[in-house]
Amino acid sequence: MKVLVIGGGGREHALCEALVRSPRLTRLWCAPGNAGIARVATCLTEVGAEDLGAILAACRTHAIDLVVVGPEAPLVAGLVDRLRAAGIPAFGPTAEAARLEGSKGFMKDLLAEAGVPTAAYGRFTEAATAGAWIKAQGGRPLVVKADGLAAGKGVILCDTEGETLAAIDTMMTNRAFGAAGDAVVVEERLEGEEVSIFALCDGTTAVWMGAAQDHKRVGEGDTGPNTGGMGAYAPAPALTPALRTRVMAEIIQPTVDALAARGTPFTGVLFGGLMIHEGEPRVLEFNVRFGDPECQVLMARLDGDLLALLDAAAHGRLAEVDPPRWRDQTALVVVMAARGYPGAYEKGTAIGGLDAAEAVEGVTVLHAGTRAGPDGAILANGGRVLGITALGDSVTQARDRAHAAIDVLDWPEGFCRRDIGWRAIDRGA
Repeated sequence: MKVLVIGGGGREHALCEALVRSPRLTRLWCAPGNAGIARVATCLTEVGAEDLGAILAACRTHAIDLVVVGPEAPLVAGLVDRLRAAGIPAFGPTAEAARLEGSKGFMKDLLAEAGVPTAAYGRFTEAATAGAWIKAQGGRPLVVKADGLAAGKGVILCDTEGETLAAIDTMMTNRAFGAAGDAVVVEERLEGEEVSIFALCDGTTAVWMGAAQDHKRVGEGDTGPNTGGMGAYAPAPALTPALRTRVMAEIIQPTVDALAARGTPFTGVLFGGLMIHEGEPRVLEFNVRFGDPECQVLMARLDGDLLALLDAAAHGRLAEVDPPRWRDQTALVVVMAARGYPGAYEKGTAIGGLDAAEAVEGVTVLHAGTRAGPDGAILANGGRVLGITALGDSVTQARDRAHAAIDVLDWPEGFCRRDIGWRAIDRGA
């Protein structure tokens, strides 16, 4: 099969590394890709991930058999609809099904309709109406979410009524997140432990694809502003086998069934952010693609043919293929980011020591925001730049291997959190 992966981040590098292990693969392209992806795929650097016309043209030029869409924006924009209309198979949901991520309000209404456990909420398109609802909540902690896509940053956790009203002003009046905040969801703030869960879907069948724990805050001890994710590990000890069974029966399958009943069946990967409190899971959000950096640890543990799974999901045949198999090891990724992230940061700084880092046992260096310099040097080209991914017999061993790789890198302009996996390590994992 000839496969085209859409995107150019750490998630897409992880997917490409897994896809090249498939005996079904004859050639792999990535649009636009990055310096790390270029080691295993042909990068179409001139084709942007949101340039639907150029992607369609590339598929025709290279006779692509399957398109694997990494980021959410092209999914919400209707890339899969365009590809399918042209007779090109694609792994990912249609634009209508992708509203599960593209609109927080749509997602909350669908969950309420399907009876899926989630936080109590209100939807608003006017700041005054939102403010009145907030004042009626008695000052309890709330969360304000931009309705549209905001690159993982359109969520503000609020402890007081004043903070919640200020968050409404930030989003709706000051438009800090642009059009994404023209409508908002305000919901109760759930307590507990957050877990990311994943399932492959083909419209009717859902297959478990693993669980991970992400670290969203920029600072150690989960402090500072939210980011796109500073690290993750899998499996997630908080999600027990009994909870996994409940999650599939009470959350994943009802969501898939509800979308199918609406005439917009969901194909692709369903990514649920759950809050678990006293053994009870509730949905914080749904995304319609692999998480980043969760994808990196899921792919590190996958022991099987990813292409066979994605192709089956795209063609409605998940029930006909073997379910995913997993290595009996823990995977952990530490994100190296450019100093200043998630605020202003410098691009173009040189990264040395990559070969030495990859020589550490169990370590793979995944590129999230890099480009090749004119002299062959690897240059930083984004906020989140590298994903130092390690396998180990425990979370502690995987973390120590990742840190050993980080310590031999020569990139003074980069930084990372050194407490990734702390919850599991506190449990003795």
